[in-house]
Amino acid sequence: MADSSGPSIMEKELPSVLISGIGGTSGVLESHVEFLKKHFNLITMKEFQKSKELHEKIKSVFVFERLPVIDQELLESLPNLKVIGNSGVGVNHLNLKLIGSFGVKVTNTPHAVSDSTADIGMALMLASARRLVEGCYLATSPDTTHFAVNWLGVEVSRATLGIIGMGNIGYKVAKRAKAFDMKILYHNRNQRKEEEEQEVGATYCKNIDDLLRQSDFVMLVVNLTSETHNLIGKRELELMKPTATLINICRGAVVDQDALVEALQNKIIKAVALDVTYPEPLPRDHLLLQMKNVIITPHIGTATDQALHMMTEEAVENILAVLNDLPIPSEVISK
Repeated sequence: MADSSGPSIMEKELPSVLISGIGGTSGVLESHVEFLKKHFNLITMKEFQKSKELHEKIKSVFVFERLPVIDQELLESLPNLKVIGNSGVGVNHLNLKLIGSFGVKVTNTPHAVSDSTADIGMALMLASARRLVEGCYLATSPDTTHFAVNWLGVEVSRATLGIIGMGNIGYKVAKRAKAFDMKILYHNRNQRKEEEEQEVGATYCKNIDDLLRQSDFVMLVVNLTSETHNLIGKRELELMKPTATLINICRGAVVDQDALVEALQNKIIKAVALDVTYPEPLPRDHLLLQMKNVIITPHIGTATDQALHMMTEEAVENILAVLNDLPIPSEVISK
């Protein structure tokens, strides 16, 4: 008679995947564990560190909330590793050249995050334009005795939106902005197809300066690379209208935050709305946290039940494709 206390035949056949942990502040969500266990034998970092016998069994790593950290020591301890499946589109926390030198593929989940991140971009734009955070404080403050008639915001409808980065997320932003009758400009490494531009009514700006000069709202939707680090600095901010708002939904380091503080203090631009900063969270005495014309949210672009579940599904699909020598839906190629 078989030992019922041991793993089942089905469990033995499942490939092993390394994860940071389960639950807590940074582990894989407990609500996703059942789905993951349908496809993998889950090995946590704690289990991995206790047993060297597990090292050769692991052929994939599932990176959730940037964990586990992928460094040379970990890569050297996984002789049969084939793929690192990142949950999320940004991979600036992964050393792609180092990982590639071990013959390991990297995947991400660009399709799962596009709607939720586009939504937060629109939410930040509307909240900043209509001064919702200030208004909420005013309406609920014990010191408020009346609402001033000259407490005004600006309209998003029919304003000009400049989108820097027209990938999946940027295009979803444009679709939403079209419903607000916005004039849409965009800057991208490559121009979109004419029919795609026409669908959302977007005009391509080959020169980023032209976009900055014309836009009432500038939204950043680029990947963080060596080329986009501090993409928006003192020079770029000074090109923007004094009535313009900057919105960042990609990565904090795309903006020179010292230059941003200076631009806000000197009224070079009107306002800023950030879902990302550098670092995260900002030091509690940071000047950006003290300005009324600044909205900062805690990197919640993909923080919805639906998006996180889709990210896990997409990551699993990518990992299984690599393990089974099938076409990879979303492979990240080191440039």
